[in-house]
Amino acid sequence: MARQYRLRPITICLRPRSCPEDVPVLDRLAAKLGFPSLGHHRRFVTAIAIDAVGSGVFMPVSMLYFLVTTDLSLVQIGAAISIASAASIPAGPLLGGLVDRLGAKQVLLAGNALQAVGFLAYLVTESFVGLILWTVVVSVGRTAFWGSYGNIVAVISRPGEREKWFGFLGALRNVGFAIGGLLSGVAITVGTHAAYLSVVLVNALSYVVAFVLLLAVPSTPATGHRSPEGAWRTVLSDRPYRVLWLVQLAYSTAMMVLNFAMPVYAVAVLGLPGWVTGAVFTINTVMVGFGQGLVVRGMTGSRRWRVLVLTNLVFAASFLVMLGASELSVVAATVVVLVGSVVYTGGELLGGPVLGALGAEAAPDHLRGRYLSLIQLAWTISSAVTPVAFAWLLDRGESPIWLALTAVSLTGALLAVHLGRALPEAAAPVTNEAAEEEVAV
Repeated sequence: MARQYRLRPITICLRPRSCPEDVPVLDRLAAKLGFPSLGHHRRFVTAIAIDAVGSGVFMPVSMLYFLVTTDLSLVQIGAAISIASAASIPAGPLLGGLVDRLGAKQVLLAGNALQAVGFLAYLVTESFVGLILWTVVVSVGRTAFWGSYGNIVAVISRPGEREKWFGFLGALRNVGFAIGGLLSGVAITVGTHAAYLSVVLVNALSYVVAFVLLLAVPSTPATGHRSPEGAWRTVLSDRPYRVLWLVQLAYSTAMMVLNFAMPVYAVAVLGLPGWVTGAVFTINTVMVGFGQGLVVRGMTGSRRWRVLVLTNLVFAASFLVMLGASELSVVAATVVVLVGSVVYTGGELLGGPVLGALGAEAAPDHLRGRYLSLIQLAWTISSAVTPVAFAWLLDRGESPIWLALTAVSLTGALLAVHLGRALPEAAAPVTNEAAEEEVAV
């Protein structure tokens, strides 16, 4: 009796990336969370994550470290950090020119190297002058990193999916900061000289590891010229981009509230328990880490300028919620502050990815380094001005800071409306679909 064979149908996948069984587990998980496929960029993503964890370890103990390891007073330490931060502000535009001339990858690597050297030097820093010097090195390195970061993201992603990439990397850094913060908490609990030294050493090593991984990132086009004729004139005369810069400045100012205003307001002004501050940061981390991709996916089809209007309105609403806590009991005020932090994080989730994508796409390719250095300058100015401004406002009572911030965000909303008319890229919808073009590798 002849044996009978049953022919099984064979599915031929003409596009391997679309075959579910060939998609890596991490990419499938990323897709469910609304994040992009990592493709060949896992080393870059890993470097960003390691960098964030290292930074998260040091940030919570930055002032405490120098108090424990030096004879400097708190006032001297704060003054040294402020002087160094102010001195590094001009570095942003200068580094933007280097990005255009040499390419973003080289500046990115230099930024990581400078930060590694600076933090290793912190291990033996004891004087006021030394603290200023090495903090300038660290600040310039940080500026170099962020001044080239957007260029790299623009290269590894494609038009249409950049909100996904900027959102994903922002969420990744947020989670990294949180993990680092937990590790720094261990060092603070131990409280020994060696524990604080280990925090700085871990941060320095994180930059070294990230440097090695970043060697694999794509190279970006470079002009190869010292200064293309009229380059800065072109950048500074771009009126639509100036409007975008103002919208970015309003967003950056609002983003400083989580670190510099909410903790002081909750504990020092309202007299709430210390755990409330930790809960606010936890809420922010969880929402950004797990919700950013879903929010970006939900933006699909929305005009970018409208998303930015909503961003500022959500921020303004959160500030008014915070203001409402001032007249309540401790228990009720605690609930209101936590609700306010949820609303506030909603603004962060909406605005970050769109502003990141707009900053990169609205700039000409050959001048993108200079254009994005202006975006970085908005962040630098906000981080330099807001600690003093917020402290001054909080010292004048419960209302001034939240009313001032509400005014800033409402101004940002009006600017976003104008941006939709002035900048074609802002009038375009969020598609979350990559354009069919090759990505440089």
